[in-house]
Amino acid sequence: MKLRSDQSGIRGLPMPLWLQGAAEALQAVLISAVAALIPIAAVWFTGGFGSLQPADAARLGGQAWLLVHGVPLYLSDATQASDGGAVPSPPTVLSLVPLGFALVPFLLSWRAGRRLARASYADSLWQGLLGAAALYALAGFATAFVCSTSAISASVALAASVPLIPVGLGLMVGARREAGSWSRLIGVDAVDWISRTGQYSRWAGSYFWAVVRAGFVAAIAAFGLASALLALDLAIRWADVVTVYEALGAGGVGGGALTVAQLGYLPNLAVWSLGWSSGAGVMLGAGSKAGALATAVGPLPPIPVLAALPTSSVPVAAAAVVLPVLAGVLGGWWFQRAGEDHFGEWLSIKVPARWFSASVSAVVLGVLVGAVAGLVAAGAAWLSGGSAGIGRYAVVGPNPLSMLVWVGIEVAVGGVVGYALAPWLERGQLTAAKAEAVNA
Repeated sequence: MKLRSDQSGIRGLPMPLWLQGAAEALQAVLISAVAALIPIAAVWFTGGFGSLQPADAARLGGQAWLLVHGVPLYLSDATQASDGGAVPSPPTVLSLVPLGFALVPFLLSWRAGRRLARASYADSLWQGLLGAAALYALAGFATAFVCSTSAISASVALAASVPLIPVGLGLMVGARREAGSWSRLIGVDAVDWISRTGQYSRWAGSYFWAVVRAGFVAAIAAFGLASALLALDLAIRWADVVTVYEALGAGGVGGGALTVAQLGYLPNLAVWSLGWSSGAGVMLGAGSKAGALATAVGPLPPIPVLAALPTSSVPVAAAAVVLPVLAGVLGGWWFQRAGEDHFGEWLSIKVPARWFSASVSAVVLGVLVGAVAGLVAAGAAWLSGGSAGIGRYAVVGPNPLSMLVWVGIEVAVGGVVGYALAPWLERGQLTAAKAEAVNA
């Protein structure tokens, strides 16, 4: 991107990288703001907000934009005093972030990071990233300052800093995608640095890096299986969901806006589904917890998707708890295929008894893979939960510590099984490949 001196097509002075970063961030801010305003404008034009003024509807869009970026909103309500005056009640926090909508600024920043990496060298990329981050922080500060009201407000400090987390992550991932490797992005030759380390250090690094990737594979598989379980449950209980829609009577536009809002929380529901299936459970308000092993839920708000909440039964619980174990089997199998079991090789040299070295290496691998997958699940639980800001729904979502323990243990068990079965599975594939080669 260059600044032109006129419209003749003659290029003028190159645009400074910090200014190009600001321009890329401005595009992301405007597009994400329009995406947040469209459903609110549709409901407002059809009279869904009653006598709400246009300025108040625009402020509501700005508050939704802040929530999408992870900024908590503070809700306050005035109570009637004995002398007739209004007494402000303590504010409640709305921090339940729609992770599906949070992908919008992330993907826009990912695009901006790619464009900035294409326009700069590794030693000057920081200028573009700094310009993009500065403008996004300014946009968050201005939005919180303008859109805060006596009923709904946001901290300007948080509004200027919290959006930089998804935006900064998108910028870095996009820049890395364009550069092709982290070494090219930061101007450091990682291969040369690794070659200067000792052989045992390289083996240890390869082993732990393979463990991290195996744990990540297991975590992704667990989320995938939980998402499939969520889709199956919605299909089975679709009649209950439709009943709630009909009882609300929101109309076409209102029902569409409600559906869009629920789609924004679909990634949250996928994480909650993993919490439900693993046994960690999902908090649905104070005193309410749903899980495959036990469910004790009080009255729920009239949200259609919550009508699909399954009730616990022995067959369903047994089948659901197996899902994270299957994900661990896939992680252990993947690790065996990676061929980086240097700990097992070292242990077999030190202890010739194969039954001992194989057992210990399998258990150690299962524990490490389970720990990685549990940490990923705990982080997802922390991101997907929060406070709905309404009454007793101040605690919603899985408990991160419970997710760490339950998912970690179940994936660890599956990792040991997958590690033990991998040679037999690979041997079967190798035999089939040889048979095909002979027949050919």
